[in-house]
Amino acid sequence: MDYTKYTPKKRAMLEALERTLGVVAPAAEAANIERKSHYNWMKEDPNYKADVESIQEKAIDFAENNLHKLIRNGNPAATIFFLKTKGKKRGYIERQEIEVTEKKPLSWFE
Repeated sequence: MDYTKYTPKKRAMLEALERTLGVVAPAAEAANIERKSHYNWMKEDPNYKADVESIQEKAIDFAENNLHKLIRNGNPAATIFFLKTKGKKRGYIERQEIEVTEKKPLSWFE
């Protein structure tokens, strides 16, 4: 992305966030800024915040792409994870069912 509209410190932080897939601590260290500065910029600069959120979305896309590669390669854990998170509408969900056999009022203080 083009970060030339930002100050050198903000630009360095955004570029570092891209390299760290949006992980703030190592990005701040690489950009030689305090993490607090990043969070202040997030509050004060809507354009900076939008670019950070875009980087975070790219990181999710990257992770999803890798998950799909694992699924294509027959990784059962990746397949189960995908179905539990994206296949809920089709019944791929774990739920706990609690059966109450004794009918008595609930009491929080006993």
